Amino acid sequence: MDTTAARYEQLTERLLSLYRGGKQREALDLLDARGPDLAPWAAELAHFEACMHGSLGDPDAALEVLLRASAAGAWWHHSLLVQDDDLAALREVAEFKQLVELSQGRKVNDKPAWTIDLPAAEEPVTGVVVALHGTGQRATRAARDWAAVVGLGYALVCVDSSQLISPQFRTWLERDLVVRDIAAALDALPDELSGLPVIAAGFSSGGRAALDWALTAEPTAVEGVIVLAPSLGDLPATAAGPLSPATILVGIEDHTLPAIDRASDRLATFGIDIIRIPGLGHTAPEDLDSRLKALLTVPTDRT
Repeated sequence: MDTTAARYEQLTERLLSLYRGGKQREALDLLDARGPDLAPWAAELAHFEACMHGSLGDPDAALEVLLRASAAGAWWHHSLLVQDDDLAALREVAEFKQLVELSQGRKVNDKPAWTIDLPAAEEPVTGVVVALHGTGQRATRAARDWAAVVGLGYALVCVDSSQLISPQFRTWLERDLVVRDIAAALDALPDELSGLPVIAAGFSSGGRAALDWALTAEPTAVEGVIVLAPSLGDLPATAAGPLSPATILVGIEDHTLPAIDRASDRLATFGIDIIRIPGLGHTAPEDLDSRLKALLTVPTDRT
């Protein structure tokens, strides 16, 4: 992975940890010291900075940060600006409304993209795991998190969301685009993978999208689903068919857990197990490789 991109990823994970811990001042100090090499992420970091100021009760400083970044060409999806509680005090401010309108005019989406990793040439391929990254991440991060499946005989397809909510920030908001992106990646699979069982996988917003895909069979039916800390949205009334494996892995300290717990009865009707991991926040567990081995190699009854 590019070292600059890795540094950005590490910085944002630290910023989120500080924010959730009520240490916004410390987060702002980190942002001040970020250095010029992170300039490609100026829009994303400006949003972080504005939210830190907003959460500290300083909307004027938040607006100044956003206006300065916008003047340099930055933009943000409507949801990042008007639905963020940290920026709520700005919603009726004329300059902020103009900023929202300007950002909407700059908004673009990308083309669908993906990576494919195959087991060693001498190894038989037993299935395909399609992994969807989390909000603000890329397929390269999913490829690292889910790499163990390749050693278990699965091809690993990691899809980059085409949905941009800032120049570098990707997520899975619009369902029709999620379905389109997944379908494009599946259509591009080499012939030797055609007809193999498919496992839907993902983290956070990508976990939500993967779970929706598995339960609705759109764009196609899958064999099973494994998701990490999905940020749950609306669930379908029924599942398109049985799933195996069918597992949610989530940390006890993860902010997505309360919503998952509230939906636990509905998830159980779909045959989905919830594994709660002590001491884990909103990230992949350190023992994910061994957990994937257990889930993908132990036979599961399909009743």
